[in-house]
Amino acid sequence: MGRHGLDRAPPRARGPEGAGAPAPGGGTGRAKAVALIAAGAVLVAAIVTGALVLGDDGDGAETRTAPTSAPPAPNGPSATTPEASPSPSTSEPSADDPAVVEDQLNGVTFPLLDGWVRPQYVAQDDVVMTTDGTYDCPGGVGLCRHGLVFSRTVTENDEKSPEALAKADIKNAADEAYDRDTLGRELYGGIESHQQVESGPVAVAGRAGYLVRWRVRTAKGPGGYVQSLVFPSSVGTESPVLVRYVFDAGEDGPPLADMDRITKGIRPFGDADTGGGVGSSIGPPD
Repeated sequence: MGRHGLDRAPPRARGPEGAGAPAPGGGTGRAKAVALIAAGAVLVAAIVTGALVLGDDGDGAETRTAPTSAPPAPNGPSATTPEASPSPSTSEPSADDPAVVEDQLNGVTFPLLDGWVRPQYVAQDDVVMTTDGTYDCPGGVGLCRHGLVFSRTVTENDEKSPEALAKADIKNAADEAYDRDTLGRELYGGIESHQQVESGPVAVAGRAGYLVRWRVRTAKGPGGYVQSLVFPSSVGTESPVLVRYVFDAGEDGPPLADMDRITKGIRPFGDADTGGGVGSSIGPPD
């Protein structure tokens, strides 16, 4: 009697590979087939494992057996690449004639002389051109420009005489340029004195106008020149047009003759040849 009191059958003989004896009915071929399938499965698993372990072939190419769960790459360039960084904007060439500045309201153009530019970052209204660049004001506050030209329509009163309007405006032109600005600051330490250096009729864009020019001396800095020029507009109701000139004196200021060059170069829209007339030739003051 065997263990637990039960008789056991004698053990069956084992094959040479140690596999169990074949089942009744001649299952030897079937057993071999099963063994081959099992061996093939082991071989496939080994190949897959090797592919995963050796996925990087050293040349940067990566072999993957299935899609990864990593997020897709962004559609555009990375924010850290140079292409994604904003580049300085380049202004497009102006469609306007680079040699003139337009005052569309009053229907005239101004010549843009050497050293003069279209206004940029200018706080004052009605500026049509400035000298290039700024400097620290002599009064120790703010930034100043060596030259400005303004153009506006006179609407404050019914006066139509260019002479009367120019004479009435010149003091305001001096005060606003060299006494106190709109914030009440004395950019030049205030005006100490003024002297009239030029006045008289002048032809502007084929119209009879009038100008008055002052030399202004300030407490700080070299002072400057202001000029009020008035002429009838060539459009609409022909309202008077007031052009103010503000030129710093001294070697850093624009040439005083530029006042006359700009005045002679004012033209109506579409008429580049208009000009000349009584008083059109005005030499620089002594």
